[in-house]
Amino acid sequence: MIGNLACTLGRQIGAVAPRIIQMRRFLHGTHFRVSSSVEEALADGRPIVALESTIITHGMPYPQNLSMAREVEEIVRTNGSVPATVGILNGRIHIGLNDEELQFLAKSKNLVKVSRRDLPYVLSQGLSGGTTVSGTMIVAHKAGIPVFVTGGIGGVHREGEKTMDVSADLTELGRTAVAVVSAGVKSILDIGRTLEYLETQGVCVAAFGDSREFPAFFSHQSGFQAPCQVQNEEEAAKLIASTLALGLGSGVLIAVPCPKGEAASGQVIEDAIQEALSNARSKGITGKELTPFMLQKVNELTSGKSLDSNIALIRNNARVGSRIAVALSKIQTATRKGNLPRREKVTARRPVVIGGINVDFIAKARNTTIQAGGQTNAGQVSQSFGGVGRNLADCLSRLGKTPLFISALGKDEHSESILRYCRHMDMAGVLQLAGHSTATYCAVITGSGELSLGLGDMDIHQQITEQYVSRFKESLCLAPLVCIDGNVPVATIQYVCEIATEHQIAVCYEPTDENKASKPFLSDSWKALTYISPNLRELRAINRTLGHPVPAELPSRLEDVVRTAMTLTHPLLTQLQFVVVTLGMHGVLLCGRRVEGSVSLCPGTRKQNAAGELCATHYPAIPISREEIVNVSGAGDSLMAGIIAGLLAGHDTDTCVRMGLLAACLSLRSYEPVSQEISTVSVNLEQVRARSWPEVKMWKMN
Repeated sequence: MIGNLACTLGRQIGAVAPRIIQMRRFLHGTHFRVSSSVEEALADGRPIVALESTIITHGMPYPQNLSMAREVEEIVRTNGSVPATVGILNGRIHIGLNDEELQFLAKSKNLVKVSRRDLPYVLSQGLSGGTTVSGTMIVAHKAGIPVFVTGGIGGVHREGEKTMDVSADLTELGRTAVAVVSAGVKSILDIGRTLEYLETQGVCVAAFGDSREFPAFFSHQSGFQAPCQVQNEEEAAKLIASTLALGLGSGVLIAVPCPKGEAASGQVIEDAIQEALSNARSKGITGKELTPFMLQKVNELTSGKSLDSNIALIRNNARVGSRIAVALSKIQTATRKGNLPRREKVTARRPVVIGGINVDFIAKARNTTIQAGGQTNAGQVSQSFGGVGRNLADCLSRLGKTPLFISALGKDEHSESILRYCRHMDMAGVLQLAGHSTATYCAVITGSGELSLGLGDMDIHQQITEQYVSRFKESLCLAPLVCIDGNVPVATIQYVCEIATEHQIAVCYEPTDENKASKPFLSDSWKALTYISPNLRELRAINRTLGHPVPAELPSRLEDVVRTAMTLTHPLLTQLQFVVVTLGMHGVLLCGRRVEGSVSLCPGTRKQNAAGELCATHYPAIPISREEIVNVSGAGDSLMAGIIAGLLAGHDTDTCVRMGLLAACLSLRSYEPVSQEISTVSVNLEQVRARSWPEVKMWKMN
């Protein structure tokens, strides 16, 4: 069978390259945002399962919808595929959602139900909504994802011969080459006429399992037979592969019955449907409002049994669909290797972060002044997970720029907790070592939020060696940006700088603290850096290492702080593109070359960097009261992550810095170093434009 498919596919190889080009243009268009995990899986040819979002926005009440969405994604992962939930946020199609985006869709009211006809309007108006089966199929097909899992598809409504109410899901199946795995057609619909309509549209419909009985969503029996049957995931994958190879342009419907132990009684459901239909008629509910109303009403009339069945069948569909995607991926891989010319592997370009992970113990005193001399200061002690590198990677992941994170952990009581907490991040580059302790850090903070003292056991970070990091050389060479923190050994920093010089890679260095700030500056390695993000103390330490004159005391008045920062930054800009000086409560000072009215953040050649006069721009912090400040340990890292996210998105300088200030403000109010409220919804271009910002001041540095 695989050989036959290969011959058919081989005859179509001429069309592959144009489709790849078209898909790349789609993925990087202004209307789309593809999560890094999905983009990587697409590039590597790994199995992916598309998931719709109207089931989140319109299909279930909160919080069941959110827990169900999380669970379904986890089931897809457990069974070998990458989940790609599709949704629309602020006029942009997202392929792969992070947890904050799932929460936004689950909690928000008045979201749009987005089918094929709605896509242009919703995008043009900057609206948010859940994609239907039809809408999700379109996006999945354009992204190159052939398998899509849902609960049940729409169909011909009861009395459809009078109302002509036919779901767009059916016509989409007739013209979009995506396999839809569902529990058949929602039983509130006319199943017989739906099957007839699918036949007219040329859609291959197959029952999954031991019976050809077409499932009725809540119940595994409908009284209708499916035209085809596949016994298992491998047979389903072969059917899908045949359809794709023939280039018919139509989809496949794999109808998976609800597990018998979880299925609701057919008669109980039918009685509830009839009563719900009667209610809908009396209230004049029609069109796309009818299905959500019917599902909610049937759930009420069955005392929640229909919802229980709904959740059970979605879990089962996710399990089966993920396994089908894995089997299909194997067929496609075998076909490519055996019969088709090898095409160049497309590796996803994404940032890399190299740095430390810590378990943080934060002790915050009640008073603004901490009493020394052995006294016990009243306060609160909390535990969280930090480390500069981890904070950067965490915040970038929440902002939709999930980096490869390279670090080291022990194998102890802390490491498993960290891995669970960081499950939204790509931790594939994190080394776990038996016999070593995970890094721990204790910060003592005054009542006003200022760091008074820090203690750390950071020996594990010495295991982030040049030899270990070199395993990820391909990812480093392709990265649009590499971030490295001061926890990393000097030899590793030098290795990264050598690669950056050779391959023209932008490198950001986060100094971490006053004692570690100078690591790259102990040799000429620092000349390979693109920019750094020190505070004033770290900036002084760097200048001291380079042999430049430094002040014995650092000022506190803003005007003096700015003047000192410009003086200490000036000699560094002979090599660096720009310097971000973090000023705590005073905000941030951005120093670099002025291009078109602002400091340029775009890396250029050395000759290009020499053009443009040196200037410094002060961006005041977002006002926040001392009482609101909970934790300062991750605010600077959140600031830098916000700036980097804006930079990677191609935003202008002001927007990048203000995205960083938004992220920092959220983290200052959080008990965690990086606020869980940071997301592409809370930190984005629209949020920057919606806020009134304090006046920005600029000075020449000559």
